[in-house]
Amino acid sequence: MPFADKRYAAPILLLPLLAACAHQVPSGVSDAASTPGFWWGLSHGFIFPWAWIGSLFFSDVAVYAVPNSGGWYDFGFFLGITVLGGGSWFSSKKRRRD
Repeated sequence: MPFADKRYAAPILLLPLLAACAHQVPSGVSDAASTPGFWWGLSHGFIFPWAWIGSLFFSDVAVYAVPNSGGWYDFGFFLGITVLGGGSWFSSKKRRRD
């Protein structure tokens, strides 16, 4: 049980307050029609591993689009990495014992 030891309760409960202080830079979010939104975030999250490898070798390849539409792009990016990228599939498989 995570709260069995009271020493860990305060830091765990304070983490959401610390995260609430974070904000995006205004130049990183745009409302223009051509900025990437949810669907671009989903596709960028899905190709993240290949984009990351490409970014190591080419300076014009990035893993995250800036500027983007903000929260919807982030949500699509998160879903792309976790769901389409296999994150939930790998954690659901149990190891076989021979």
